[in-house]
Amino acid sequence: MNRIELLAPAGNLEKAKTAIRYGADAVYIGGKQFSLRSRASNFTLDDIAELVHFANDHHAKVHVTVNLLPHDEDLDGLADYLKALDKAGVHAIIVASPAIMKLAQKLNCRFEIHVSTQHSSTNSNAVRFWKKQGVDRVVLGRECTLEEIKAICAHDILPIEAFIHGGMCISYSGRCVLSNHMTLRDANRGGCAQSCRWKYHLMDDGKEISDPGDLFSMSSRDLQAVRYIEALMRCNVASLKIEGRMKSAYYLATVVSSYRRLIDLIYEKGHADEEDMKKVIAEIGKAENRPTGPGFYEGVPDENVQLYVDHDEIVTQEFVAEVLDYDPFTKTAMLQVKNHFLPNQTMEIFGPNIPATRVPVGAIEDENGNILEVCNRPMQIVYTKWDGPIEKNAMIRKVRQS
Repeated sequence: MNRIELLAPAGNLEKAKTAIRYGADAVYIGGKQFSLRSRASNFTLDDIAELVHFANDHHAKVHVTVNLLPHDEDLDGLADYLKALDKAGVHAIIVASPAIMKLAQKLNCRFEIHVSTQHSSTNSNAVRFWKKQGVDRVVLGRECTLEEIKAICAHDILPIEAFIHGGMCISYSGRCVLSNHMTLRDANRGGCAQSCRWKYHLMDDGKEISDPGDLFSMSSRDLQAVRYIEALMRCNVASLKIEGRMKSAYYLATVVSSYRRLIDLIYEKGHADEEDMKKVIAEIGKAENRPTGPGFYEGVPDENVQLYVDHDEIVTQEFVAEVLDYDPFTKTAMLQVKNHFLPNQTMEIFGPNIPATRVPVGAIEDENGNILEVCNRPMQIVYTKWDGPIEKNAMIRKVRQS
């Protein structure tokens, strides 16, 4: 098996650094211009330059999405922006518009050009077409089955990138006009309102004919491809892509580190058994707020992979603190509070180099040495004695009651 890239999303500089610390070989980000996911914080050019420097120090790469499908008025400043990305040293751009691809080539930019999943490349002839256009990688459409991905990779035409985790579009490769029609927010120009996830009533001539309590949506379960990772590695997919530039740093740390350990385990052992995969699935589940499924990996999804009925999306509050520093002589941890929690209980820590481990946590003090009865002030700095594995940038969460 060739070494495979684990590619993670990031909506801001903090999240990008977290993803790299927790095992991403590369991150993909959006700039302030020419990128979808306009509601993500996104990166200034100074942010991008700082991230490239950080990534280089950690032997990682930075891909920038320039995946807007532009109208004429969107093209102003594009050449200068591509030159600025090239000067910053980004390793690749992810592009949907052939006009942007050709402009980057004309400018002799040094970064790679990756064809966005927005192009729905789902067969080897499409990959051949893109090779003739001089691009460097193709991101397959999420509608490919595992067998189709294997067949495409067998031709060895261009490096292939495939999605393994995150949100799925109810429409084919993002070609949805619901958001534009209903809210004037264009999904292919960065403004998707996710209308498929709204809850709808069934109406007939202005009269509701559905049960008022029986709302429905047109959404799909999120993708979770733990059981397909080994097969993707063996067919020499170049990059495994996690979706979620809007997700939190905790979500990224949990998901990235889980896939990182699975990939490394497969390289070390030659395979992952059922027990290995169950552990990874359980770990990822600690950060999920939506039901997951196999996407298209097993074929066209049936009704069990859709979310037609009313469902809730719950933001987990299990992540309660981040490790800012640790004094090994006094065994004192400096923590930053993220969510409400109580002292004197067993917590779970995980970090870039620490698998999830339960640790008893005792009394907690504030910066003035006052004993706290509860930690409920986000961003507050607190201190506690720590007897167990710990490292800077590790995260602490509540133990989920089974």
